[in-house]
Amino acid sequence: MNGHGIIVTLLIGLIAGFLTGKIMRGSGFGVIGDIVIGILGAFVGTFIAGHLGFIPVGIISTIIVATLGAILLTFLYRLVTGSRG
Repeated sequence: MNGHGIIVTLLIGLIAGFLTGKIMRGSGFGVIGDIVIGILGAFVGTFIAGHLGFIPVGIISTIIVATLGAILLTFLYRLVTGSRG
């Protein structure tokens, strides 16, 4: 992965993590935590979308899939820990 790919990945992770924090109405995980949950969400979302026959193409669909994956991860995290953040 070149430098531009890393920057794009981090930006998508940040956007997905930020959107997840707004949608889930928690305290969020901080900037680094939001990026991490967004990037992990992208992997989870892409995996699930692929199994449903949908492969995200383009920045908008990638952000949507990453956000949905991050929402799922945040939900599962809160379910396991019982926390809101």
